[in-house]
Amino acid sequence: MEVLQKIEEVLNEKVKSKTNIFGGCIANSQKIETESGRSFFVKTLENKPKIFQNEASGLKELQKAKAIRIPKVIFQDEAFLLLEFVEEGRKDNEFFRNFGQQFANLHKFENENFGFFEDNYIGANPQKNIPNRSEANNWTEFYFNKRLLFQFKLCENNGFSTLEMRKLFLQLESKIEKILEGSENVPSLLHGDLWSGNFLVDENSNPCLIDPAVYYGNREADLAMTKLFGGFDQNFYQTYNETFPLAEGYKYRENIYNLYHILNHLNLFGKSYYLQVISLMKSYV
Repeated sequence: MEVLQKIEEVLNEKVKSKTNIFGGCIANSQKIETESGRSFFVKTLENKPKIFQNEASGLKELQKAKAIRIPKVIFQDEAFLLLEFVEEGRKDNEFFRNFGQQFANLHKFENENFGFFEDNYIGANPQKNIPNRSEANNWTEFYFNKRLLFQFKLCENNGFSTLEMRKLFLQLESKIEKILEGSENVPSLLHGDLWSGNFLVDENSNPCLIDPAVYYGNREADLAMTKLFGGFDQNFYQTYNETFPLAEGYKYRENIYNLYHILNHLNLFGKSYYLQVISLMKSYV
């Protein structure tokens, strides 16, 4: 009841109805309608006091690029996140071509340093974004320390690390410079967690990004994630590369970027992801 009262204070009108929206695996989501007929999207969650602050920061950062639709943040505090409600439509024949072009333009928005001004979350796990001095301008160092090494240490803490995994990870560490050789050392604005569940098709058949894990990094990491659970339509990738051509060898580097997300899934969901972690590491060592 306290959340509802706060929402009504923020909107300065009464909430007429609430409808549960299913699909998220962390927060509870609802569509609310007010007495004046306006609709909003609200997420609620207990025991993670900064998660909505981080999500709001990420959405606002993505909006700065003015490249692709991002839900407007209405209000956020520790208890809930209030966003504009995006009416869902259907993909037209040009949807994935438009999506690829807009996503490429998002990646053209750059920063001086890798990382972000605050840490956030990748799913329910922390994502470390604040770089030290050397990581700020060195993608390989940032990625290894803040992404792979952090998740590997979580695996050790969670009891998922084995002798096999430790040996492979040490070999991977010794080869990381070679693996990422030739990739761009440019901090592009990244969604950070883009798969088919983290975009919407709006009422005009335009893409709309949701649930980000924003930071500035190598754009290949964002694209690799899109292929992790089946991938997008090929028109997406073709148009992306026409709009913002990728560096040579980017396909070779896809596994190293997806290793981060599979390590995260291992830490979140358990041992069913262990063999995939091992397979990704073996592809390089």
